[in-house]
Amino acid sequence: MLFRCNILALVGSKTNAQYPPNKVIIWDDHQSRCISEFLFRSELLHQIETLANPRGLCCLSHHLNTSVLACPGLRRGQVRVEHFGLNMTKFINGHDSQIASMTLTMDGLLLATASIRGTLIRIFNTMDGTRLQEVRRGVDRADIYSIALSPNVQWLAVSSDKGTVHIFSLRVRVVGDDLSTEVTGVNGSALYHQGSSNSLDGLLSPNTGANPSSSLSFLKGVLPKYFSSEWSFAQFHLPECTQFMTAFGSQNTVIIVGLDGSFYRCSFDPVNGGPMMQQEHICFLKTETRPR
Repeated sequence: MLFRCNILALVGSKTNAQYPPNKVIIWDDHQSRCISEFLFRSELLHQIETLANPRGLCCLSHHLNTSVLACPGLRRGQVRVEHFGLNMTKFINGHDSQIASMTLTMDGLLLATASIRGTLIRIFNTMDGTRLQEVRRGVDRADIYSIALSPNVQWLAVSSDKGTVHIFSLRVRVVGDDLSTEVTGVNGSALYHQGSSNSLDGLLSPNTGANPSSSLSFLKGVLPKYFSSEWSFAQFHLPECTQFMTAFGSQNTVIIVGLDGSFYRCSFDPVNGGPMMQQEHICFLKTETRPR
């Protein structure tokens, strides 16, 4: 799929005469028709072996001359990252349980993952597999429907079957155009850095708040890990009757789309967080009411 739009690239099989394995079909799903074809002399085949992947997890990013692909690895909880421009493969052990959802930043430098337990979301550096941050959605098991990262890598949104969209503040920023990453603490101190000093403008606003944590977080290392968790910065509650996907809009807004045709646009306070404000709600699928 061409990022998150209606254009798909399809490659057929030997059993399909209309879509053979040496032809790429460019399909516009909005028009429901083929808009272009690319015919090659040989079959198109680049196969990556993965663990059983019933959710069809796979994400792709492209930045400058580098394309990055992330998919399940060969072990439970593992993610395989292919840096095609660098001809490099990295295996990241994300979770103890099977991966349920994942997403890449637009440049492919950062990976966010959640497992089928649905309690923790982790952010990794795809260059060396370092875990950069971990945030907690909740305590109870949940089915994660989607993970979204804001274009400026400042916020992370998570939707689940619990009927709540959670927004988290990230301490991660990309500071260079040469695959450089930096993790910045809440107090501004550099915790991790890779790459050159050729930095772009800072992507973290100094006027954003931090994720809340337990009042006993100062005892981390003594109390169980739960008490040192970072909790969501902002929240929005939804009906639990359908599956919702999230994406970031402009000016601290979040777009939420449900499989039932519902559309929400919400805004959150980037300083104080808390409950999000509903700005718009539309239902695109109308159900007819019939008399009994």
